[in-house]
Amino acid sequence: MTSHELADLNLDPGQPLQSQLYRQLVRWICVGRLAAGTKLPSSRRLAESLAISRNTVTQVLDQMKAEGFLTSYPGKGVFVSPKLPSYVEKPEGQDWQAQSNRCLPPLSDYGDLVQAFPGSRENEDLLIPFTPGLPDLNAFPFTIWNKLYRRHQSRLALAGYGQSQGYLPLRQALAEYLRNSRGLRCNAEQVIITNGAQEALNLCAQVTVNRGDRVYIENPGYRRARSAFLAVGAKLMPVSLADKHLDVDKLVKSAKKAKLLFITPTHQYPMGGVMPASERIKLLDWATQMGCWIIEDDYDSEFSFQNKPVAALQGMGEKTPVLYMGSFSKTLLPGLRLGYLVTPSSTVPAFAQAKEMLSGHSPLVTQAVVADFLNEGHFVRHLQKMRASYMQKWEHFCQLIRDTLPSPARLIASSTGMHLVISTPGHDDITLSKKLRSHGLGSTPLSLFFPNKVENTGLVLGFANTEHKQREECVKVLTKLLEK
Repeated sequence: MTSHELADLNLDPGQPLQSQLYRQLVRWICVGRLAAGTKLPSSRRLAESLAISRNTVTQVLDQMKAEGFLTSYPGKGVFVSPKLPSYVEKPEGQDWQAQSNRCLPPLSDYGDLVQAFPGSRENEDLLIPFTPGLPDLNAFPFTIWNKLYRRHQSRLALAGYGQSQGYLPLRQALAEYLRNSRGLRCNAEQVIITNGAQEALNLCAQVTVNRGDRVYIENPGYRRARSAFLAVGAKLMPVSLADKHLDVDKLVKSAKKAKLLFITPTHQYPMGGVMPASERIKLLDWATQMGCWIIEDDYDSEFSFQNKPVAALQGMGEKTPVLYMGSFSKTLLPGLRLGYLVTPSSTVPAFAQAKEMLSGHSPLVTQAVVADFLNEGHFVRHLQKMRASYMQKWEHFCQLIRDTLPSPARLIASSTGMHLVISTPGHDDITLSKKLRSHGLGSTPLSLFFPNKVENTGLVLGFANTEHKQREECVKVLTKLLEK
């Protein structure tokens, strides 16, 4: 703590200064305003800031050291003692921070909603092996990336403010890639660069959904999408799966009209099902008739090991109510925080303005590097390399699980891109996930993907950022936990 942080410590010149200073410092320590370990200003600086004698300050500090309120460390300074004197009782309800919090005005409805959402990634080591969604960081071509970065890092044009919609060369390169690889009907003007996929989700929720609107979601399904819609006051309508993808027949037969459907048709998350082309056409017809938006999260479309890729929903019709989203977190690096959203031409102004109001432009240098990475062919070559690598890891991990895990635990979703799903009947998957983490192994409990009633327990295990021995160790540890 520096002297300016005691600026509101006021002394009355008409009263004894030493006793006033003593009482205020002791009170602040007792109520928690000066927490244990806090460094106090030097006696000289404190005397100057209070306009009193340094001798007065020294006498107070010496008295508080003798009583156990303060501790002095030679060469470092004076600190609040880690433990108050035994005779001091902290007044109930007088905690300084708690008092401050109670004086705050209420939050908005939105603030109350998002405050209630669990922070699933707080205080976690997100680089541990088997964390779902984490690519092979060691295989990333940093040499090429750094070369491209040096090309752009000193460009003045990238040092200022950019277009909120995104860096034009990146939008052009991305539109071309999506047309060629995923069959999208789009141009650069329809692409909006976002700060990761979550911002794309939040934009869709805020621009299309009103409080009380019905939103269809997959069950089980992506938790962060669920949070985005709940945050704007949507009424969630879970739809079960058929053959590990959204049950389109059940959706079509539903008599309830909705404003939006969120779907992961290419790799249903987390179960990995791929929606056939015939079902996609049926879904698009339904959405057009119902006037229902579709958010197509093209999750892990680049990594398919058993099924032939199916064209994206967005490109299967000329006038489809589809908002297409993706990110570079799985294909490149999560730390880039770059995602993208493709919207119909008529809605671009609304989404672009919403992006401007929410966050402004995404980092320009990073966008420029990714644009060159795409244009020079590095992106496609990297994907080809990762497909081959992930397929080997996938085959090895699947075989280990099938050969080793004790019954009734079993592999229930394998063709899922960068992760697998196992069922763990009779085991609390949240507890199981915590035990795995104590061994340095990541996972996500399957039960957390169900919005209401938990229909299955298990673990979602990422394998992309793992090595051969780590996969063997994971199955070994998991087997021991399941046998208990």
